[in-house]
Amino acid sequence: MDLHDKEILPGDILPVVIIGNGPSGICLSYLLSGYTPYLSPEASHPNPLLHSKLAEQPHLSLLEQDLEYLCEGLEGRSSNPVAVLFDSLLLPDSDFGFDHTSPLEWRYEPERAIPHLVLGKGPPGGAWHAMEGSMLTLSLANWMELPGLKLKDWMRDKRRNVRNDRATPAEIASYYQHYVSQMSLEQNFACGTLATSVTRQPISQEGSPPCWRVTGLQRREGEELGDGSTLSEEVPFSVLARNVVLATGTHDIPARLGAQGESLPFVCHSFWDLEAAIARGELDQSSDPVLVVGAGLTAADAVLATHHLNTPVYHAFRRSVNDPELIFNQLPKLLYPEYHKVHQMMTQQHQRNNSQQDHTQNLHRSNPSSSSSSLPRYPGYLSFPRHRVVEFRPDRKCVLESDAGERTVVQVSKALVLIGAHPNLSFLDNNGRSLGMNPEEPISCRRNPIEVDPFTNRVIAANGPGMYAMGPLVGENFVRFLKGGALAIASDLTKRQKEEAEKGEGELSIDRLMDRCVDRQTRADPEVCLVDV
Repeated sequence: MDLHDKEILPGDILPVVIIGNGPSGICLSYLLSGYTPYLSPEASHPNPLLHSKLAEQPHLSLLEQDLEYLCEGLEGRSSNPVAVLFDSLLLPDSDFGFDHTSPLEWRYEPERAIPHLVLGKGPPGGAWHAMEGSMLTLSLANWMELPGLKLKDWMRDKRRNVRNDRATPAEIASYYQHYVSQMSLEQNFACGTLATSVTRQPISQEGSPPCWRVTGLQRREGEELGDGSTLSEEVPFSVLARNVVLATGTHDIPARLGAQGESLPFVCHSFWDLEAAIARGELDQSSDPVLVVGAGLTAADAVLATHHLNTPVYHAFRRSVNDPELIFNQLPKLLYPEYHKVHQMMTQQHQRNNSQQDHTQNLHRSNPSSSSSSLPRYPGYLSFPRHRVVEFRPDRKCVLESDAGERTVVQVSKALVLIGAHPNLSFLDNNGRSLGMNPEEPISCRRNPIEVDPFTNRVIAANGPGMYAMGPLVGENFVRFLKGGALAIASDLTKRQKEEAEKGEGELSIDRLMDRCVDRQTRADPEVCLVDV
């Protein structure tokens, strides 16, 4: 869908606009397009209490049932009760290694569809299209799938062997893009769009109810040049919506240390910078060490990629290697052997001498002994647990400081700061800080997610009704659980739509919306709402 050359007439208000076209937005679009989950008459759930609750009103879809009642007594790996409920229904007892059939049956009921628009900067799949393409994903393949299309079945059609029951990010990105096409959701997606403002609109003079105005830019391909390249331009758009859903994810803005010299050219904040350096042939076994800062999975991927080249690696991180919050201490060893290897490296080959020293020698020539001769050795790797970076110097020396205040200087060829990322909520006032659990801090998936109602995902501190948030923005980092946010939102919208229908308040259908569009050049009028199919 292109958002240009068409005008929504004044007063036309779209029911829902979703900002973000990753798995969160895709799953919500699926539920809003008339695909409805019911308890299958022949099915049973391994949790007898949950099954009995669902069987009390089998004629009602899951969207119409009391989610809070269904969530009572359920436990799982998410703090979001609806996420635990939906996961339990889609993948019963999967935490215990079982592969039970879901008790849900999906019915396509187009009369239940709620017209909506999904905005996204790239193709459907969001940040998955920008992730490294060969590493395996953290989650099991079936945990990455969306309702209605088995990922394993789709993968078997693409490759012969499903290795280790996990997929690569490239495969996941392709699956999500295929999912949108397979489920006929394309007409709801406007790709190449960037939201620049979301504001609350008061009651208009014509009597239109309060709503949200979403404005932004859409990349539009222009004429083809003689050399085969294509000119592109950014066209402004504006659309009114009764409800707006924040589903942008948190991979937009790399987090920074705030250390002196962090802007020097040899300091990078993206795994792709490492890949680019490798592609250019800048790193090999004769290079000075690469400093990797961080103890998450992206940092681990960087350690593995660099170590694979036989390029020496310094690895600095704030936590202890035995910290239970460290992600490596939460992963099964047999399922994630590559990350277990990194954890072994972090644990067994670390800096133990706290006196100040200058590590200017290449790790090939100076490699400290491990704490035990019986443990595996990892030449060319040295970790610095419970250290922080104090300074990056122009001569490519980095100053590390331990918890005890002891400093170490290391000579590097490159420094990779991989300590997470923040969402880009620049389209909200003050970057959306007022919506967080702590309004004084920036929004962060782990430290300060957006505060929402746990059973509807309505944003608590929104400056008007009809704002929702889901996915990493509310603390759900795993696809397995962000589907619960889609269920909560779709259920709330369905119930509100039913209440409004009983009151005689009709919604603008997508067909009516398109029928009322008229061709028109819009640049002279920045207030128009643009939609083109």
